[in-house]
Amino acid sequence: MRGAGFRPRPSLPILPRVLIPFRKMHGLGNDFVVVDGRHGALPLSPARIAAIADRHRGIGCDQFITLEPAAAGADVFMRIHNPDGSEAGACGNATRCVASLLMAETGRDAVTVRTVSGELPGERLPGGRIRVDMGHPRFGWEDVPLAEAMDTAHLPLALGPVADPAACSMGNPHATFFVDDLDALDWRALGPQLEQHPLFPDRANIGFAQVVAPDHLRVAIWERGAGPTLACGSGACATLVNAHRRGLAIRRARVELPGGVLELEWRLDGAVLMTGPVATAFLGQIDPDSFPA
Repeated sequence: MRGAGFRPRPSLPILPRVLIPFRKMHGLGNDFVVVDGRHGALPLSPARIAAIADRHRGIGCDQFITLEPAAAGADVFMRIHNPDGSEAGACGNATRCVASLLMAETGRDAVTVRTVSGELPGERLPGGRIRVDMGHPRFGWEDVPLAEAMDTAHLPLALGPVADPAACSMGNPHATFFVDDLDALDWRALGPQLEQHPLFPDRANIGFAQVVAPDHLRVAIWERGAGPTLACGSGACATLVNAHRRGLAIRRARVELPGGVLELEWRLDGAVLMTGPVATAFLGQIDPDSFPA
């Protein structure tokens, strides 16, 4: 029973949750959660990003992309996180997706995306495909990086049926093994062991490539921090570059990945051009408080 002096406790105001709009995009099935942080910092720690990227308990993605303000010379800064929350230096398919968003936003057919690895110009081609300049590959052992000095065209590395990869950096570390029959290779079992090999102090993206013809390569890639994906743009670039270094491919080729085909050209000036489609799967909102910080 309430006494005569009872005073109801004032109710606390219910504060509105801060929801973060996102766009789910993909390039050949290589999928991304893209959020816009250009107007203020977002409450997204590496642990929270990893939880959101989880395909069973979160939204699910191969990489988590945050758009941030860029200084003069670029239209946006693109920050890339792997699904384990670690930060990546490059992602070709995500670059094409972000370039397409900026083109739709600005009405222009050419934009520049800045990443921690440098500036990547992009343009829209007839038919809606997007081409980006992925920059110049680097071949110094310290650029990949490797644990010690060696010839990056032939690494002294072998595991089971694969051996003698070539390595380069496309803004992130790549090693490419060339095999006779990609379909006969259990590359998913080899990938995690090779990613973590002591030769790669920062880990590495591991490609397994079959040369179908000098202008046609097939490749499956175990992505650093992500595992097997349907496509890896920087990995496709590294595949063409390493194949040409070995005399196995010409400078312009179709690179066939599990999710589809990218058109690659390693120009004589050193730049690697990558062309392919982009798509938006759906739009949504993230409640950051639903995921651990």
